[in-house]
Amino acid sequence: MSARTARTRLLAAAALAVATLSLTACNNGEGVRDEGASAGTSSVAPSSKGSEGATTGKGTAAPVGSSSKGTAGSSGSGGSSGSKGSSGSTGASDSDSDSTLNKPCTTVRTAATEVSRPLNHLLLTVTNTGSKNCDLAYYPAVRLGEAQSVPPVFEDSQPQAVVTLAPGESGYAGVLLSAADGSGSDGYTAKSMTLYINTDSQKALTPSLPAKGVHVDSSVRVTYWQATMDDALAW
Repeated sequence: MSARTARTRLLAAAALAVATLSLTACNNGEGVRDEGASAGTSSVAPSSKGSEGATTGKGTAAPVGSSSKGTAGSSGSGGSSGSKGSSGSTGASDSDSDSTLNKPCTTVRTAATEVSRPLNHLLLTVTNTGSKNCDLAYYPAVRLGEAQSVPPVFEDSQPQAVVTLAPGESGYAGVLLSAADGSGSDGYTAKSMTLYINTDSQKALTPSLPAKGVHVDSSVRVTYWQATMDDALAW
């Protein structure tokens, strides 16, 4: 064999060896798996973080739940307040207060006295002859003689409280019969009186007037019931 032939064979053998090594490297599964595994790990990591993000989202739902509970609590408080409001304690107190009021005076003795001062006045006196306290409410309804209407009241004479009479006690009202200066009109002489203790009374009382009668004109007025004579005659 010539030197050229040996050299050609040596180059062919070297080329075959290189091809064999290249083929072996291409068939190495570990190299492919390592690169693939590395790429896969890189892509899975964001997915894992995404899962953590979803967990965090559920975590933020807790305050919403707390807020919801808080609203329920508010509703509960409102319900409680409504319950207190419906207890009607104030109404019960009012009812109790009404039930303790004394009864209007019905068992009484009455008198109508003409006084010298002030001029042209009558003093009405009502005495409780019953065994229990009673109230003199409002003002007397008076008919003098043949009058068709009862005199109006001095509104400013209304006392701060209803006059309550214990057994044997008296209450008073004043009657202005006529104007002292003669300015009244439609004057007449009344010799009788019909008295109702107040405008709601059903029982007519007939206290006596002076035998000569009393002069009445358009100025006639009455006061509210008072606890003292002085208050009754102050108008």
